[in-house]
Formats: sequence, structure tokens, C-alpha cells
Amino acid sequence: MWYNGVMPELPEVETIKRGLSKFIMNKKLTQTDILCEKSFIGTPITGNVKNIRRFGKALIIDFDNQKSLMIHLRMTGQLIYDGAKKRYAAGHPSENFVASLPNKQTRVVLHFDDGILYFNDQRKFGFIKALPTKEVENDAFIKKLAPEPWTMPKDEFYKKLQHHSKSCIKATILDQTIICGLGNIYADEALFKSHIHPSRKCATITRKESDLLLKSACEVMDSSIDSGGSTMATYVKADGTRGDYLEKFAQVFRREGKECPYCGTKIVKIRVAGRGTHICPHCQELKND
Repeated sequence: MWYNGVMPELPEVETIKRGLSKFIMNKKLTQTDILCEKSFIGTPITGNVKNIRRFGKALIIDFDNQKSLMIHLRMTGQLIYDGAKKRYAAGHPSENFVASLPNKQTRVVLHFDDGILYFNDQRKFGFIKALPTKEVENDAFIKKLAPEPWTMPKDEFYKKLQHHSKSCIKATILDQTIICGLGNIYADEALFKSHIHPSRKCATITRKESDLLLKSACEVMDSSIDSGGSTMATYVKADGTRGDYLEKFAQVFRREGKECPYCGTKIVKIRVAGRGTHICPHCQELKND
């Protein structure tokens, strides 16, 4: 069974953005077929692809006529580009990557001048939205997003933690309105790298720890982007290959029972903020603060 219930995280979406740029940049969108009304918001557009960018986990395709498409894959979304010579796939892997398309999971079909981009979505949680380019950053979905770790000022991050003093640190950094882009994998890795127990209240996080956590978040996400994202059999790169972050760089996520690379203590899995959470009980000791 392909589906494992994990949403894409920012590094996965970044690798998809970079991959798709190679395939559809400067190509002309000529026609849109909407097979599921829930999956497409707005009026279909045409135009030449001018730019592909990302806000959090949302992909934005900008056209030369000041119009844009916002794409969010959510849990089971796929983008599959059938070109003249080769098929490229990104998103939740399934037999759709090699199957005849469109099929019963195809929600939107985007026709380009030398190929077709299929938007498939098994659970219909994802969407494509057409809107004027000038309105993208004011869209309600985009506007609520906080800065990403790379652009988050240290002072602002620490103030936000203090403002949510009664919340546990993991729940806080998973909140996209506080800091954008950290999902379950990278929250666990950043907290481990910072030696912070995920259940600690934000009020107990010192300024030094806050700065270290922000730095660690940038480092683990940079490593993942460099390797092409995680390899959880959920999201793959735009050429159909998977990244190798979990094998090469992940130190705690889904490594329960294995030794901590720092102290040799066995990694354990607990639940924090309703999420499966991986820690080293020694390096991330929960003290009585």
C-alpha cells in the first residue's frame, strides 16, 4: 500500500518546485480540463510560464500575463508531466506514475504546448487555484503563513515562544502561523539537534536555546533539500526519484530502537502534541523546569 498518511513537508515541496522548473518553464499553458470542481478554484487561465515559486508548502506558477496558479498537494496530491519523450512525476507515489492518464484520480489536466501536466489527488484535499499574480501574497492561505526558518529573525522567534509560554515547544513550532515550514520530521530533528525535549513548555526555553533551535531547523531542512527531501515513500522528486535524507541525515525520526549518534542511548517514540515523536531520552532529558 503506497499511502502512509504523511503530508509533504517544505523540503519535499521545494524539490518539486526545482524539478518542475526544468520541465514547464517558458512553456505555454493552452487549456485546462477540470474533472473535479472541488479541485480547481477560479477561472481557467492560459499563458506562458514565467516563474515557479513557493510559499510554505504551496507552489505558485506565474504566467507572463500577470496570472498565477497556486497548487497545494496536501496529503495525496500528485503532479505528473507527460512530455514528448518522458514522463516526470512528483508527489504521493502510486501506480499513477506509470499508469495511463487521465484516470479516476485525475482532478485537473493542464495542457501545455509540448506536454500535459496532470493533477491527481486520491482524497481530494489538494487544490489548484487561479488568481491574479498581484493577489498571490494577499491570498488568505498565503497571508497567514509566518516567515520560514531562514528568514525568521532570532528576536521575533524568541518573542513568539514567550508569547506561547504555556504551549509545548513541538506544538508551537508545528504551527505555521508561528514559523512556516516545519512539519513532523524536521521538528523532531531540529529539537534533537538542539537537545530540547519536545514536551517542554515554551516558557522554559532560554534565549540561547531558542537561537540554537532556529539554527538547527535551518540546518536540517537545508540537508534535506540538498538530498532531495525525505524517503518516506510519500513524496518524490519531479523526475520520479526519491531523496535520501532519512537514510543519510535523519538522526531520530523513525529510528526508534536504534542508538543515538551522540550518546548511544536507544531512540524512543513517544506522543507529543498528538503526533508520533522521536527523541533520545538522554540527550533530550525532560527536566523539572
